[in-house]
Amino acid sequence: MQRTNGRNFCKFSAKFIYNISIFRDKFSLNRQISFFLFCNNFFNIFVSRYLQELAMERKKTEIRREEIKKAVLEIIATEGVSKLSTRNLAKKVGLSEGAIFRHFQSKRDILLGIMEDVKIDLQNTLREISIELIPAKERFHKFLCAHINYLYKHQGITILLFSEAAHMNDFLIKEQLNGILKEQKLLIFKIIRDGKSEGAFNKSLDEKMVATLYSGIPLSFNVETVLNKNKFNVKKFCANMYNLLSNVLK
Repeated sequence: MQRTNGRNFCKFSAKFIYNISIFRDKFSLNRQISFFLFCNNFFNIFVSRYLQELAMERKKTEIRREEIKKAVLEIIATEGVSKLSTRNLAKKVGLSEGAIFRHFQSKRDILLGIMEDVKIDLQNTLREISIELIPAKERFHKFLCAHINYLYKHQGITILLFSEAAHMNDFLIKEQLNGILKEQKLLIFKIIRDGKSEGAFNKSLDEKMVATLYSGIPLSFNVETVLNKNKFNVKKFCANMYNLLSNVLK
């Protein structure tokens, strides 16, 4: 649609300039000035409307892409990965199956889009928390709860990443997933080292062991939300996980 508008705009511009060049010499100077001012205003209005249409098209596409990614996670969280078909996805979003692939070329692209969201939204938040100028113990609690709250708000994401991404024979997807998990471990290492320096954590603590325990939290989260969907309390779960890890950190 944008390409068609672009071609029409170019054709109109070419005709517009050509017509001006033909009739330019037939007008008096005053009429030429008036004509050019009129044409300039008309041209500016046309360009402005065309750019507005382009912006609206981009916005519609971005909104649709977000709706599709959200629908993928909702289907996985409520019905399971086996129900994630193009047909179910199209029904959930209210689009035709063909329309889905106007926004994403494939299921792989949807998965990469979701992983990119994790990198931007979750990873940036965790990164900021890891360097906050507060005691390491408080930082660790804040880091943990921010992570769990993100998973709660985007239920289905851990199932998608650990079942689909981890088992797909796709180098780029596995590399992206590995990068996310590696960075999370490095951020945890930093908080633990700071805690050791402050005397808040055991100095003989094995940082890799803590990171390994921490990496199991998303899986525990999945089990709890599936088994206790209606009774799940995110604050209580965060407190329980923090108490568990605090005993290890002492």
